[in-house]
Amino acid sequence: MRVRSLVITPAMEGTRVRALLKKELLLSDALISRLKRRERGICLNGEKCYTNVYPKAGDVLSAEVGDERPRRPRPWAVPLPIIWQDEDMLVLDKPGDLAVHVSLREEQCASVEGALALLLPPGDGIHPVSRLDKGTTGLMTVAKSGYMHDILRRMLHTPDFRREYIGICLGQPPEREGHIRLPIGCLPGYTYARRVDPGGAASHTEYRVLAAGGGMSLLRLIPHTGRTHQLRVHMAAVGCPLAGDWMYGREDPGLISRPALHSAELWLRHPLTGERLHLVAPIPEDMRGLLRRVLAGG
Repeated sequence: MRVRSLVITPAMEGTRVRALLKKELLLSDALISRLKRRERGICLNGEKCYTNVYPKAGDVLSAEVGDERPRRPRPWAVPLPIIWQDEDMLVLDKPGDLAVHVSLREEQCASVEGALALLLPPGDGIHPVSRLDKGTTGLMTVAKSGYMHDILRRMLHTPDFRREYIGICLGQPPEREGHIRLPIGCLPGYTYARRVDPGGAASHTEYRVLAAGGGMSLLRLIPHTGRTHQLRVHMAAVGCPLAGDWMYGREDPGLISRPALHSAELWLRHPLTGERLHLVAPIPEDMRGLLRRVLAGG
């Protein structure tokens, strides 16, 4: 069980345990409420304590932040490159043929969750933070507890947790770089499909054209919000759907068998250690083939 501890300093005296858990250890109100029901969820000097207690300097406050009963999907033996990890989180390079979650419609199919269930020890939870569509490749962050997932989720789309994608679209955007601010909502009658919708959630994508040729453009894409299918919907909305995007553009297996989208770079300040991570995932071969066509102009 993952436990976080805090040695009380003189400056912390006069502050209740609940406030210290939230401010210093970054626990949410919901997690604190759950820990109060655990045998040793919240302890002061090794003894269970109430959250309205005022600890003294030198006291040690501890909280069990690991999942009490980690949910483990069916394990699958599939290659899954983990490029960085510690006891709280990991970053992997997701292949394009894996969905993140176990599908209720396709329970016999491999998934990122299933692969991690085989790779991680039983005490680790599996909580995807920056989810990727099944066809999207590249860097994806996974928390090993609900505690860490909540912290990272709140950090997403801030300077401390940002991502950049590489995409290849059909055509060329009207400007070399710009911002797409179009709200996104559900497409009526569909479970997963989205559309630009005036009544939808505010959505913001930044783009830059890196190269153009052969009727396609190489893009750098930065999501400033995290809506479902955001990058795909926004590029289609400006008349430049991603190559191979059968849902928002046109299916073309001869070009590429999936939407040409890759999570290429990640910058993250680790919320517990302060370590600054900068991770890069190389563009996969199917997108390299398209890139060669763009650079060759045909």
